[in-house]
Amino acid sequence: MPKTGSIGRPIPGVEIKLVNASGAEIWRGVGEELPDDTGGAWGDGFDPESPESPGTDPGEIVARGDNLFSGYWPDGHGGPDVEGWWATGDVAYADEDGDLFLVDRLGEVILVNGFNVYPHEVELVLTAHAKVTEAAVLGVPHPYYGQAVKAFVVTTEAATTEELLAHCERNLARFKCPTSIELVHELPHSATGKVRKVALR
Repeated sequence: MPKTGSIGRPIPGVEIKLVNASGAEIWRGVGEELPDDTGGAWGDGFDPESPESPGTDPGEIVARGDNLFSGYWPDGHGGPDVEGWWATGDVAYADEDGDLFLVDRLGEVILVNGFNVYPHEVELVLTAHAKVTEAAVLGVPHPYYGQAVKAFVVTTEAATTEELLAHCERNLARFKCPTSIELVHELPHSATGKVRKVALR
């Protein structure tokens, strides 16, 4: 049965692995008809009962299969490596059943004092606030931490940055909390409805 928020498992004929920031493989799944309790194989040291296990961390989705392209036109650059693996740029985690959940795009990850912050996670927390209709989060330069988290927020009624920051502090680790929130009337969108974060920057 499909899970809310999940993109499912690899399709038949496709291998998927999750790779962390240091290049280590933390999970691998093969697209085939599998029993419900064997959705994928965890990397060395993974303990599904432990929340501290490396396998519970998000990693970049890297795929291999006959369905992949050979490279971009006209010279074929950017295709799979010599072993057939292609890095998608999407960040996800796998649950104990082997179902994948997208977290963010690799290029959007904010690095705060050596810790990864996924904007989508912060955006979900902000939009869970009763007065918030939309939020966009991005990284901005910080003199000591490298980057800091900044949020642009659209509200349905009067809201203060203080109450939104307090809401984040109750629901996020400290390093994931925005250091600044800017209240705006609307966010810029592309023709497909995605927030244009380049315009926000």
